[in-house]
Amino acid sequence: MRVGYYQFRPLFGKIRRNLDKIVKTLGDVSADLIVLPELAFTGYYFRDREEVKTLAEDPGHSSTIDSLAALCRHRNFHLIAGFAEKHRDKYFNSAVLIGPNGIEHIYRKLHLFNEEKNWFDDGDIYLQINPIQDAKIGIMVCFDWAFPEVTRVLALQGADIICHPSNLVLAYCQQAMLTRCLENKVYAITTNRFGVDKRPHGSLKFTGRSQIVAPGGTLIHRAQSQREELYIMEIDPALARDKSITALNEVLADRRPEYYSNLN
Repeated sequence: MRVGYYQFRPLFGKIRRNLDKIVKTLGDVSADLIVLPELAFTGYYFRDREEVKTLAEDPGHSSTIDSLAALCRHRNFHLIAGFAEKHRDKYFNSAVLIGPNGIEHIYRKLHLFNEEKNWFDDGDIYLQINPIQDAKIGIMVCFDWAFPEVTRVLALQGADIICHPSNLVLAYCQQAMLTRCLENKVYAITTNRFGVDKRPHGSLKFTGRSQIVAPGGTLIHRAQSQREELYIMEIDPALARDKSITALNEVLADRRPEYYSNLN
């Protein structure tokens, strides 16, 4: 299975320009699954909720989503893209899974980071997996990495690949995802952006360093910090179904959930 990421620098508020850049870059790519960053079309550093309202899109009536669906049909691949979602009177930091037949799933970020709590509503869609070819993929967004329950639930549901659109500003995630892949024996594709969102109310610099990690926590490839990169590689999703750590231990089968009641 050919999977990868596109690390780039979205320009704040320039939805059409960001979309055109993605479509042009991916227009001749041969792949099965490509992961884009969090909030890939709007940029990240909103001034307030009112600004989110001016840029968020209803995926059922979105020229952005329509263009991505056309790209997926043309290239016969799947995309996962972070976007600002409008749903009735709510606004979510979401990720959409799009294939050759259109939207297949939308995930809404469960764990909002810092000022996102002022801009977005809490995610309200349960974690689930989706099939792509012979693989099962799970989706989480950026700060969800800090909650090991997210990756564990997706692994328990059978995910082979964790797709992780991100706009990372802290330095911890990339290394932490090695542990997530070790403790769950899954692949992870963390797609970050780079550059700076310079806004009237301040600025944020993003860390880049998108990466693909193999089951067992082995780093396969990591991008540079402040450089655009499209990276595609071949993986074997079946490797994520071997959950053994030793001849007598498996990371999921050896769980003792009857002693984990305090997690509730």
